[in-house]
Amino acid sequence: MERIQLTNDLSFSRFIHGSWRLADWQYSTKKTLDLIEHAMERGITTFDHADIYGGYTCETLFGDALNEKPSLRYQMELVTKCGIVLPSEQLPKHYNTTKSHIIASVEQSLRNLRTDYIDLLLIHRPDPFMDPHETADAFVQLKEAGKVRHFGVSNFKDHQWRMLESYMTFPLVTNQLELSAYHLENFEDGTLHLCQEKRIAPMAWSPLAGGSIFNGTDEKAVRLRQTLQDVGHEIGADRIDEVLYAWLIRHPAQIMPIIGSGKKERIDAAVKSLDLSLNHGQWFAILHSSMGHSVP
Repeated sequence: MERIQLTNDLSFSRFIHGSWRLADWQYSTKKTLDLIEHAMERGITTFDHADIYGGYTCETLFGDALNEKPSLRYQMELVTKCGIVLPSEQLPKHYNTTKSHIIASVEQSLRNLRTDYIDLLLIHRPDPFMDPHETADAFVQLKEAGKVRHFGVSNFKDHQWRMLESYMTFPLVTNQLELSAYHLENFEDGTLHLCQEKRIAPMAWSPLAGGSIFNGTDEKAVRLRQTLQDVGHEIGADRIDEVLYAWLIRHPAQIMPIIGSGKKERIDAAVKSLDLSLNHGQWFAILHSSMGHSVP
């Protein structure tokens, strides 16, 4: 599988497997390990996590599986996120990007994932109460301790990225964004353009729009689904999810889609999309269908 070079010493598989719903799948440790190995056999070596996934359980479920075959750790890249704090009796849901919280979150993620380092740590959401001095200091301490190799963000707009990076002594290496043919906001508002300006390959969460295109009855979903079927027929795709992935892969920003499924056939469909090619007309036909009109 194609690999995307984020830094001189860090590359990701073009597709990334995501663990957001790992707890929902209710897989045994053995079945989780089997899914990990299935993805890796197809060239997917990068796995995306967050401390809060599954109500703070998904990292541990993955780590338990990895503990069954520890040698796999050195053949994969682990990404995790921190900064969102789920509601409790004492506090509402909030964001916490203080130095102490980031460091404590990483220490817990290391224990959960059964590893002594994380390849990439992301701030999960822009924090309106962020003290960037503290956030940057946490990054430096974790990097110097060898606990996190590189850092990035998730869901940051261009101005939020620039603000945080201005406090950093080393660059942020990626931005994890909602990107799909259905959800165009980050294509249109300059967020993806900043990634290209910085030569940063973005990660794409919800590349299939959370199933909206498959099941949605709104005008946009119906229109887009038909266009995807038409284009899929033209390029030899078996399923419209293959076309959705191919549309993102075709974009020159080197987008890395996250596969959020525990089904092997869905992983295989994503990998197959690497062999599909959209021409300019087909790419714009899908864009037009999503927008509901032609470009000006």
